[in-house]
Amino acid sequence: MLPVLALLMPALTTVAFAPPTPAPDTVDPALPNVLLIGDSISIAYTDPVRQELAGEANVFRIPGNGGPTTRGLANLDKWLGDRKWDVIHVNWGLHDLKYMDAKGALTAVEKGKQQVPPDDYRKNLGKLFDRLEKTGAKVIWATTTPVPEGANGRVADESVDYNKIAAEVVKDRDIAVNDLHAVAAADLKTLQRPRDVHFKPEGSVVLAQAVADAVRAALGLEPANEEAAIESGTAVD
Repeated sequence: MLPVLALLMPALTTVAFAPPTPAPDTVDPALPNVLLIGDSISIAYTDPVRQELAGEANVFRIPGNGGPTTRGLANLDKWLGDRKWDVIHVNWGLHDLKYMDAKGALTAVEKGKQQVPPDDYRKNLGKLFDRLEKTGAKVIWATTTPVPEGANGRVADESVDYNKIAAEVVKDRDIAVNDLHAVAAADLKTLQRPRDVHFKPEGSVVLAQAVADAVRAALGLEPANEEAAIESGTAVD
């Protein structure tokens, strides 16, 4: 497995986010193409990632929320389209581990069932990674960010268990890991909203910086915040 990339916090900036468009405003054919796949956490960090990688990469994202792995399986081919991707940065998890009632609505843990139980999550990730690796792009798996105490419809930091499953699925694959869980957990009270899986604007900026440097590493570029980088494992080829 390629290295785990996790970036600690540079100076925080408060930013108001508008919903990002799937394509950047300008696509430079001389630059590599990057695709972000993920849920609302990635929606919030998309535009800051674009700002971070301006002049280095064209940053696209899927339309809307990537949801659980089941939505990924149903839509991945459409999301990939026919564009040549150099890097694909992906996550599924927060929507897999949440608890739903019989009508498909988020509910209290004791009243529902997980949308995608662990065994199904493992199988689904394997299928998704099989398809992603066929693109020829450098694939980066982003670990699922923390679930705080009091978050409705989720067990506090059950993302740790789902991240362990994901680590087992990627360990024998040519896939890098961007440990966004560690990035967020380093200062969760500052970065994340109370009793909510979502992040404050400054938290999304910190995640974006980690995503941007993971993309840079995949492209063989220097990180913007080298002193704050944490690396483990072997060097990126």
